[in-house]
Amino acid sequence: MPEPEEHEPAATPPRLHLAARALFRGTPVWAFRAGMFLIQRGETRRMNVDPVGGVAHTDDIDYAGSGHPAQRLDVIVPTDAAGTLLPVYIYLHGGGWTSGDKSTVTKYCAHQAASGMVVVNVNYRPAGRFQMDHLIDDADRAVAWVHEHIGDFGGDPGRIVLGGDSAGGHIAALHTAAAASPELREHFGMSPERRTPAVQGLVLHCSAVDFSMFFGRAPILSRSFVRLLSPRSGGARKALKAAAAYLSPIEWIGPGHPAVFVTTSARDYFYESNLRFIERLRAALVPVETIVYGGANRNTLHTWQQNYRFPESQTVWARVTAFVNRVTAPVQSAVTTD
Repeated sequence: MPEPEEHEPAATPPRLHLAARALFRGTPVWAFRAGMFLIQRGETRRMNVDPVGGVAHTDDIDYAGSGHPAQRLDVIVPTDAAGTLLPVYIYLHGGGWTSGDKSTVTKYCAHQAASGMVVVNVNYRPAGRFQMDHLIDDADRAVAWVHEHIGDFGGDPGRIVLGGDSAGGHIAALHTAAAASPELREHFGMSPERRTPAVQGLVLHCSAVDFSMFFGRAPILSRSFVRLLSPRSGGARKALKAAAAYLSPIEWIGPGHPAVFVTTSARDYFYESNLRFIERLRAALVPVETIVYGGANRNTLHTWQQNYRFPESQTVWARVTAFVNRVTAPVQSAVTTD
């Protein structure tokens, strides 16, 4: 099985991958959405071949009580749970903020449930009609729903890890930062009365964690994504840069940030920004674990983690299980004797 490079390489992505990035440089929102629409159904089938057994699904729960079809989540539990409360893993799918669906990551989530945890697979309102305020609010409402109701499914509301891939990882990371930042919560109009308790860990797969990348020389996505998520910022470059800072989890790493598990590769579009994020976490003394593959691994394109047929993905799935169990392990109090 190919081994990840645990110490982040300073490798340059392969030439062919760099050429592909140049081809799609500055992809506008409409083109991205069209591409996602064309591949979504095939992606869902491909990622869910050979479904995982030993789990029970409760699907399409309305976590916001709004009736909106996008504000739904699935709860997946192991069928052999022994009666003790299990750790909880909440997952947000990717899709460039505008697309995607929880159905694509059903197998990924079911595998984690089968390993001995309760998994919550979340949909959220897509950007387009909705902005970052709404996406963060959906993450907040989903986490709040879990805290209130997950005990009914055998999950421990005090032992929660939040995760996601690509745009879903970005939402998860920004929500985690907002939990400890009154300024960020105010910026996104989050209710001061509803303060969702912090999570114990954060899992990020190929996530968009640094929006300064949209202003680089060869961004894979155009600055129109910043405008889409923060439409009140206007169109001027200076205003968009200010908005991008509020959209960047890397700018909001503060005291008390939970442990983070980051996976990326030199073939990932967000590779460089993920390496910067890892460095910033370590500088802030936040516990961080990584899986970083170099450019030689052909299987590690953007969000490869969802495709179980790759040995590199199987490595990620096993490490996610270990990470969730470790960061949510109950603290053992010291026993003293006279």
